[in-house]
Amino acid sequence: MIDELKTAPLLAGLSHDQLERVSQHATRVTLGAEQLLFSQGDPAERFYLVLKGQVQLFRLSPGGAEKVIELVSPGQTFAEALMFLNAPRYPVCAGALAPSELLSLDARDFALMLRESVDTCFLMLGSLSQRLRGLIGEIDNLTMHTASSRVARYLLVKVPPERRSLKLDVRKGVLASRLSIQPETFSRVVKELAGRGIIEVHGAEVTILDRAVLGEVAELQDNVELGQPSSGPVDLLRD
Repeated sequence: MIDELKTAPLLAGLSHDQLERVSQHATRVTLGAEQLLFSQGDPAERFYLVLKGQVQLFRLSPGGAEKVIELVSPGQTFAEALMFLNAPRYPVCAGALAPSELLSLDARDFALMLRESVDTCFLMLGSLSQRLRGLIGEIDNLTMHTASSRVARYLLVKVPPERRSLKLDVRKGVLASRLSIQPETFSRVVKELAGRGIIEVHGAEVTILDRAVLGEVAELQDNVELGQPSSGPVDLLRD
């Protein structure tokens, strides 16, 4: 389990003794596709590391509609910042998009461990600061850019320059919600980009044909930091 804990940037800097302590208070959780892990408002006594699969964090509107806040992939943690609150409750729901395996970590004991080591506290602050910078970039993306720009930016983030293609394993509706656009708008943008010869779509696979033009659509600027929305195979035009 210690090797699994080290896959998370949040935990990789811990000492062997600290990792041993975390592992002693950790449990494995297996979820089936669409299975709920916790609900909005539940007491936040644990935080989680995804080992396999993918987890979506979402909020429910009074009418029952889902707004996807984040997609969490293997090696990523979530709900850890809540350990610093008194009597915290989860502000979102969490559920598996695909069969998933997670490590459930004791938030209270982890917080006690932080009190014992200033160095470990600074490691945690550094990791949370990086997360905050990513979220600020995402807020900028969602509030200052068009639907076409959001989709283009997403593709550029997920396909580094040394690659041309990616496969998505998220339903169109989930990904559209993550980008704060309607599913039909997402489909329209993908069709337009493909029609202009900027990308090529074959089922679950997307290939970037003209990265420069896609960058123009994304309205990229040197001083804008992109967030890292999670993704991963799906027919882009499938609900």
